[in-house]
Amino acid sequence: MDKKNVRSPLFYVGDKYKVMNQIQKFIPDDISTWIEPFLGGGSPALNVKANFYILNDLDPNIIGLHKYLAKNANNKEKFFKSQKRTIQKYNLSSSYWNINMPSAELKLEFKKTYYSKKNWTGYKKLKDDFNNKKKTNFKDLYLLLVYGFNHMIRFNSHGDFNLPVGNVDFNNNVVVALNNYFDWIIENDISFYNLDYKEFLKVALNKAPIKEKMFVFLDPPYLVSNSEYNKLWNKKMEEELYKIIDILDEKNINFGITNLAIHKGRENEIFNKWRKKYLSYDLNSNFISYHDNSVKKSREVYVTNYGKTKK
Repeated sequence: MDKKNVRSPLFYVGDKYKVMNQIQKFIPDDISTWIEPFLGGGSPALNVKANFYILNDLDPNIIGLHKYLAKNANNKEKFFKSQKRTIQKYNLSSSYWNINMPSAELKLEFKKTYYSKKNWTGYKKLKDDFNNKKKTNFKDLYLLLVYGFNHMIRFNSHGDFNLPVGNVDFNNNVVVALNNYFDWIIENDISFYNLDYKEFLKVALNKAPIKEKMFVFLDPPYLVSNSEYNKLWNKKMEEELYKIIDILDEKNINFGITNLAIHKGRENEIFNKWRKKYLSYDLNSNFISYHDNSVKKSREVYVTNYGKTKK
């Protein structure tokens, strides 16, 4: 029976939480340093045992949230009290604390969306106050992520957070994910970086405390997906990424990468051609789009050189 994995408290769209049991079968048991250039929510790192973790994301808000949570790991009680005060201040619901809950009338009128109806006003006020501050407040940004649509982090061209409210609240799943994350931070040696992935790989490979048995896990933007965080990714970047991974293989550094081979009839020809030289495994992923929660006809694949016979 597969072990139960834990989910990142960032609840990132595209996060590998739901497929980690499948991926773990193709990852070494003995890893010295886990290196991850495209961290996102961080569920893979949370569910793999290593001596050291060197983690990176290009988005400063993602890394800022990870560092904010990491800073609070040793004082959980203070963290949760602070979150609860803000939730109460903005009259947001919390099914975990059973406060500001939707009324019976609201639940009857809006049977599937009563949380969004209840929290719309408070969420908008929280978002407006967050956007009016000159410096990012990661405590408030975390709550915007928890209560926002699909738990995304999205800013407009003016730098304002502009995600609408979601049909969720601060519930038991959020608390469980946070506590698991705090335990992971406390128990492990973890470094966070906010660099371009190419620069980060140079730094990480140099800084790895143990050079043997490193593992590089890559979950890059998906070229054939329409997700918000993939907009700046293009074919040239895709080709460049695979050249860099080939160099890792030449250096006998184990890697694993996830990507979409096909999505909604659109094939990633660059990826499919490149992966023929390595081991490929289909993932039963039920790929979810950023814009809605419906399942799209896709083929998500995990590619690795771990276990590949060297010539």
